[in-house]
Order: sequence, then C-alpha cells, then structure tokens
Amino acid sequence: MTLADTGLDAMTGKRIKVVQPYVDEGTFMVTYGDGVSDVDLTALLAFHKAHGKLATVTTVKPISRFGVLDLAASGAVTGFDEKPQIDGWINVGFFVFERGVFDYFSDDPNCTLEQEPLQRLARDGQLVAYRHPGFFYAMDTYRELKYLNNLWDTGAAPWKVWR
Repeated sequence: MTLADTGLDAMTGKRIKVVQPYVDEGTFMVTYGDGVSDVDLTALLAFHKAHGKLATVTTVKPISRFGVLDLAASGAVTGFDEKPQIDGWINVGFFVFERGVFDYFSDDPNCTLEQEPLQRLARDGQLVAYRHPGFFYAMDTYRELKYLNNLWDTGAAPWKVWR
C-alpha cells in the first residue's frame, strides 16, 4: 500500500493522476476512505479481472435517509414507507483500475473523478459496475459517525469480517 500526499486543494481525479508514478504496470485499487463496507476485495478484484475493462466501480442500491410518501393529487397520503431501499445504484467509492485509466485523468487540480474521467470511461465502454449486495454506509457527518461507532461498540458491525 502506498500513501501519497496529493495536496489539500486537489480534487479526486487530480489525486489519482498524482499517484501515477507510484503505480507499476497492472491493476490498482482506489477508495475515498469515507465509506464503511463489507466489500469482499478478493471477489471485487476477480470480477474486475474477468471483464477485461479499464475500470470497475462498486455500487449498491441505496437506502433512503427519509420516509417516502405516496401522495394522491389532493395531497392525501396514501402510503408511507420509512427509509426504503430506493431504485437505482450509487457509487460507493471502491474502485479497481488498470494503469491505462490514467489517460482519462488530467493534471488540472479541478479534475474530478466523478465527472469527466468516469463519464468518458462509461462512454468508451471501459467502466463496469460491481454490484455489492452487502453492507455499505457513508461516514460524512457526525450523525453517521455516531451510528457506525454504535454498531462497532455493540458488536453489530457488519464490516468486521476478520477474526
């Protein structure tokens, strides 16, 4: 594992471009570091190797933070579902890349992984999604930190997969 200082002002794409000199030929993994998950990294890597493209993004079906209402035209609530799993898939920030992916990144400090690089990879047919069926939770707020710490403290942390 290499920890590289990419600077305080670099966006996510520029940060990946900065590590290019540290990446030998072959495959490497990237994560944002603010998501907690039980992603099986061995299975993720095997999936990536099997499809032969430049990039794999890990994805999950998200859970709504809020209750979702079904409304009639009159405004009457006809249904209520507390924090349901919602349609669509989200990027959870566990990536596998081949070295050729660096061609999709620029040296511009404003290069953002989630914009031009991933959009171009998708357009070029070089981005494949690994559908993770397990646990994922973002830790972006104090509320999320408290929730994840409580899971850990009570022995209910689904991401603790080692013994």
